[in-house]
Amino acid sequence: MTIQWFPGHMTRARRQIQEKLKLIDIAIELLDARIPLSSRNPMIDDILSGKPRLILLNKADLADGRTTERWLAYFADQGYSSIAVDANTGTRVGEIPERAKLILRDKIERQIAKGMNPRAIRALIVGIPNVGKSTLTNRLAGRSIAATGDRPGVTKGQQWIKVGTDMELLDTPGILWPKFEDPLVGYRLAMTGAIKEQILNVEDVAFFAVKELVKRYWPALEERFGIERQPSDPDDPDEIVRVMEDIGRKRGCLVSGGRIDLEKASGIILRELRAGKFGRISLEAPNEA
Repeated sequence: MTIQWFPGHMTRARRQIQEKLKLIDIAIELLDARIPLSSRNPMIDDILSGKPRLILLNKADLADGRTTERWLAYFADQGYSSIAVDANTGTRVGEIPERAKLILRDKIERQIAKGMNPRAIRALIVGIPNVGKSTLTNRLAGRSIAATGDRPGVTKGQQWIKVGTDMELLDTPGILWPKFEDPLVGYRLAMTGAIKEQILNVEDVAFFAVKELVKRYWPALEERFGIERQPSDPDDPDEIVRVMEDIGRKRGCLVSGGRIDLEKASGIILRELRAGKFGRISLEAPNEA
């Protein structure tokens, strides 16, 4: 299955970013700490044309800390500097300007050697929709400037924003890629709310979410919904549907005849997953890359 998704404003955003690159010193690439690879636009290397880059694993408060440490080591092995941050609370956000200076140290030292007074670093924030770019921008700026929201596609334009005297940021709309050849990527993005629910069937997404939770975090699923029958085979579709029905039964998702309203149960599962109600979870690990 190939999932098609490429709204017109994302095409414009890519063109605008490429037009601004000559003004940019460094790109700040924002990823979802729960799904660092699935939330990484495979076109980003081509879009940024080799610009220095700082990778931020955002929403780290929702991710499994041990897995996040492994991702930081993974990106270091790839030659990238990275930080696990939480834009909502500001955790480690204050380190970003200094880390950017460190990445650009050689350039800054050359400017000083020529007698130049280095100007504020100009940074471009890039990432897929709903990964937290505008929240991060507001946190860095110390005031509400960029529009935020819990749905993909909130930021539609570009704006320069000052961060103290050391940095200027260019916030941009989120950019997805034309299609997801790997359906797992599409489902992970849908689970975390990065793509609109209309793109995939809500029951299909919830089925995938429950399957992942059964495999990776069964105790969290069991505790949250009070279900006890752990599937003997998490790859058996019937077993996963049974878990979804158990969840629906526990939450009163019943229709006439005592049947389970799976669509309603699916909505509950996804809302609670996105709100972090299952605790800190990661949905992919570096060894799966």
